[in-house]
Amino acid sequence: LGGGPGVCSLPPRKPRMRLKTDTSVVSRHGAVKNEDTFKTSPFHFDLWFYFTLQNWVLDFGRPIAMIILPLEWFPLNKPSAGDYFHMAYNVITPFLLLKLIERSPKTLPRSMVYVSIIMFVMGASIHLVGDSVNHRLIFSGYQHHLSVRENPIIKNLKPETLIDSFELLYYYDEYLGHSMWYIPFFLILFIYFTGCFTPVEEDSRMPVPALLLMGPSSLYYWYLVTEGQIFILYIFTFFAMMALVMHQKRKGLVLDSNGLFLFYSFIITLVLIAVWVVWLWNDKILRKKYPGVIYIPEPWAFYTLHMNNLHAAKESL
Repeated sequence: LGGGPGVCSLPPRKPRMRLKTDTSVVSRHGAVKNEDTFKTSPFHFDLWFYFTLQNWVLDFGRPIAMIILPLEWFPLNKPSAGDYFHMAYNVITPFLLLKLIERSPKTLPRSMVYVSIIMFVMGASIHLVGDSVNHRLIFSGYQHHLSVRENPIIKNLKPETLIDSFELLYYYDEYLGHSMWYIPFFLILFIYFTGCFTPVEEDSRMPVPALLLMGPSSLYYWYLVTEGQIFILYIFTFFAMMALVMHQKRKGLVLDSNGLFLFYSFIITLVLIAVWVVWLWNDKILRKKYPGVIYIPEPWAFYTLHMNNLHAAKESL
């Protein structure tokens, strides 16, 4: 309408504001950010330190605490100190793994991470029960370097169907529990590893704290692989890491400090396993316990076979 006198004119329309969609925002389904693909994270010294410390104390240290502490404090029909260590491990480790995933410069598949964490807790909890009973049997003369049916304290059980029950317990402890525990564990580490690449060569260096932590971390992985009898799972994870490194190198990407720490720790672990196997290569008793193509004795089997005998010989002098 014209703007003459006496004529009512409409106010000019405000131009519509077009909403700009930010494609870098993560969708509710966990889509990958466009802007964070090549961001680099500093070395997570706090997380790797806590991770290594609690692994040594709560995992490796639990059977040691059970043996060292007086039996009167933790009767055989009650949870041992090692069981409480295991309970703490089952809570702290998933928390640290989630924190590690959160610090990845790349947005990782959340659904896979959550399912892996759930399976990890289930497997570690199953292992808690089986491992608790198996380690308590040491006080009754159980020998880990022998199979269940070859153990003297098991042979004389009546009725004989009780032996089947102990074999079932051993299956839950050494096979089902370990599988549900370690497969998600290594899967989460590998998922995190996929986000540890950068195009900046200067970021592909490890600080001094990383070098100091590498030894204890590698030694723990050696214990984890040998005691858990998961060499195949470990070596497949390591090969997948190597393949990913070579694939990303073709794109001009290199590992950042966190990726180098994890990758080098796995390499040192492989060297330690090789030394362990060579050292015990001619042990006929352990060879009988581990007759397969892959011969990797468990440290606790070695302990009950050789160290227990050594302690008994010292006590008899």
